[in-house]
Amino acid sequence: MNDNIFYTNGDSPEMLRAIAKAQETFKYCWRELSWEARRIVPALDLAYVKIAFVQPSGHPDKPKVEYMWVGDVGFDGDKVSGTLINTPSIVNNVANGDFIEAPLSRLCDWLFSSNDIPYGGFTIQVLRSEMEEEQRDEHDEAWGLDFGEPDEVYIVREEETDPATQEEHPMSINMKDSLLQFLQKNPAEATNADEDGFTMLHREAIAGNRSTVEVLLLAGANKSAQTKSGKSALDFAHQLNWLHLLPLLQTT
Repeated sequence: MNDNIFYTNGDSPEMLRAIAKAQETFKYCWRELSWEARRIVPALDLAYVKIAFVQPSGHPDKPKVEYMWVGDVGFDGDKVSGTLINTPSIVNNVANGDFIEAPLSRLCDWLFSSNDIPYGGFTIQVLRSEMEEEQRDEHDEAWGLDFGEPDEVYIVREEETDPATQEEHPMSINMKDSLLQFLQKNPAEATNADEDGFTMLHREAIAGNRSTVEVLLLAGANKSAQTKSGKSALDFAHQLNWLHLLPLLQTT
């Protein structure tokens, strides 16, 4: 990606609203990335998150702040991680290529593209709204994407024709039977935990996958299992506002 990134005043009301919207909807980006990792044939052209990098400046009320893009995105329900793909020009406590880990509160935007259609990019559209048409064309050419009208942001793939994908990712539904067969042959996978205490149920709850959560519960997944940080699958569903998972994960 080109380092020629356009910046604006991050304290502007328009930018703050864009950042809030990006944080609110990041769960849909992560849901897509979680399925992308399982696809045999990739469906995404690129996937990045924009993180606020902060460094003391000698003035407590005016730290240095730089907004930069991170690739190889990971997410554990609390923290976003990945590799910095920009070269800093304001802060010097990170460098291009560094592994980055940051709380979701420092996420400023997310972006992925599929079939050359961009999704997310809330702050990008604020920046583009302040540009002349020629500048927009240069900006889009640098990205290799057509971002369309500045007031237009897509959140989930195919939402133009199927708004239901905001509720349930199609792959979660389509993979339900194959997951059930897998768990019947490998029953321990429904309860196994990694070194940080994450089970498959935790991961699927973070990604908002109702159908796979249903299958895991049928296969004996433990609703009460906690990560090393003390989080249950229900905690993550609440935290990320996956309302359609709450009835499944609540204990009676």
